[in-house]
Amino acid sequence: MSDRQRADARRNYARILAVAEEEVAAYGAGASLEQIARIAGVGSATVRRHFPTRRALLEAVSHQRIEALAARARELAGKRDSRDALLEWLSAVVTYCVAARELAATLAYDGAEPDPVHENTCSAMMAEAGNPLLQRAVQDGAVAEGITVADLIALIVGIVLATEHHPDPAARADRLFRLAVAGLSPQSREAYPKARRKASSQHFAPSSDLLEGPTTLDKRG
Repeated sequence: MSDRQRADARRNYARILAVAEEEVAAYGAGASLEQIARIAGVGSATVRRHFPTRRALLEAVSHQRIEALAARARELAGKRDSRDALLEWLSAVVTYCVAARELAATLAYDGAEPDPVHENTCSAMMAEAGNPLLQRAVQDGAVAEGITVADLIALIVGIVLATEHHPDPAARADRLFRLAVAGLSPQSREAYPKARRKASSQHFAPSSDLLEGPTTLDKRG
């Protein structure tokens, strides 16, 4: 390939990606690839050459947001309370997924769409970012053993996709996330020092208008 062809390919890629970001923001993960090609002024074959599958396109669109979440996980790794650190990161994931319509769909891919060349790098990045937070929380007895980052991301994706068409998706997703949090941690009071239980419940205990009666988190205070 000549230098001119490489330059043209780079320009096409940048133009397609810019258009894809706008179309996905407007129409979600189901944005038309043909429409993206038309607006970008290229043929459908050119779009397919750069992005062989819809998943590859969505991952490219989502990559910057995934990097931001990974950076946030690294920042929280030094937080003293491991449970607070994990939940703060997961809350950020919920917020990003609600705001970025393609992100939840990107993370939801489970291999149903064959793509031997492009693995789900976004899911891999999320697992790499979140696993240190999760493992530290498990070691501290703040989160039950056997839970994986993939489990938590699947839970968040389900919440976000289920609330996508709600009149207030952000509030609805936050409510469901807090309901889920009430079941994340071990119920044993001995598993969590009293001072830390109190500090955590102040930040993450579901408010009274979200749950009726005492919850796992409420009992810790």
